[in-house]
Amino acid sequence: MKLLFLGGAGEMAAAMLPLMRDDKAVKLVTIADLDENRAQAKAKEFGDKFQAAGLDATDHDALVAIMKSHDGVVNYVGPFYKFEKPCAEAAVDAGVHYISIADDYDAYLSVRTLEEKAKKAKVKILTGFGNSPGLTQVLARKGYNSMDNPQDIAVNWGAGSNEAVGPANILHVMHFMNGTTIQWRDGVHTAVRAGEGRKMVEFPEPIGRIPVFYTGHAESVSIPQNLPGLRNVSLHGGCVPTWIFPFAAWMSKVGVTKTHERRLKLQKALDPFMSVFASESDPDKSVGRVEVRGTDKGKPVYRYYTYVGHIADITSIPCFVAIKWLLAGKFDKKPGGVYSAERLLDNPDSFLRELKRRGLEMEYHE
Repeated sequence: MKLLFLGGAGEMAAAMLPLMRDDKAVKLVTIADLDENRAQAKAKEFGDKFQAAGLDATDHDALVAIMKSHDGVVNYVGPFYKFEKPCAEAAVDAGVHYISIADDYDAYLSVRTLEEKAKKAKVKILTGFGNSPGLTQVLARKGYNSMDNPQDIAVNWGAGSNEAVGPANILHVMHFMNGTTIQWRDGVHTAVRAGEGRKMVEFPEPIGRIPVFYTGHAESVSIPQNLPGLRNVSLHGGCVPTWIFPFAAWMSKVGVTKTHERRLKLQKALDPFMSVFASESDPDKSVGRVEVRGTDKGKPVYRYYTYVGHIADITSIPCFVAIKWLLAGKFDKKPGGVYSAERLLDNPDSFLRELKRRGLEMEYHE
């Protein structure tokens, strides 16, 4: 198995590299990054099966050329509202299977337009296989499968600010709290203002009970598209310290984060002051809670599923298992196309067992 790891020298990639190094099925990994020196340092750190390449993810021809010499592409280049579709389209043109940890709902809608092109090329595009989206959708599918009439799914996530996430994640926060996002209400996709919809959710420690808000992740768009019959699907996110997301929503309302260019300028201006947004007393783990309601055999049913871990771990473990299974042929019965997690995994139990075996902490409340 030869893997091309786009953005493999970044902060979020830290947990993926050991997984690739320690798995005997992985024979070669090319760490491709805009910062070639950093990519070379990472390749040297992780051993002989790793090599490095300097690569600009906006160069389509260069992407296609380097992809063709690999069996699969793992994409960690963010922000995904800017990079998901171009990178996935390059994989389709190269004829190589692809997986990403894309999290923006508009990135999901954009990459979905490649469905027919990917099907014709017999390429599978696995989009959003991190923790949220990704693990949240796998758990949503588990709950959906557990009852004969699932009706409502609520996806909730919480982040500790004392985690290393990198600059692309800061842009992502500015983006998902900007403008409107989409929720599934009474069987219809409905635009709502990002940062509204405040509610309190009880998460596992170290996050605990915090307020969460409508955010621009992909679950409330993809789940009702792929799991028929649902009445409501909501997506809320929050953070500790709890003032960060309302502050990001306020910046959106005054227009500071309206465009990618404005976000880049703001990020550069805020960089010297990032310590204000976190302290050593803040949580260094992230969490999720997925709730599924419906009926089974005529009786009301409520299930919920939780997970907790360092964000790089809970993002990388599902992504690595999915690309390994894909290249091992476990999804060969599926045609080429664009797949979110709940669409790919008809029965997610074996996938979840593998995640647990690899140390991902989850609890099922059924």
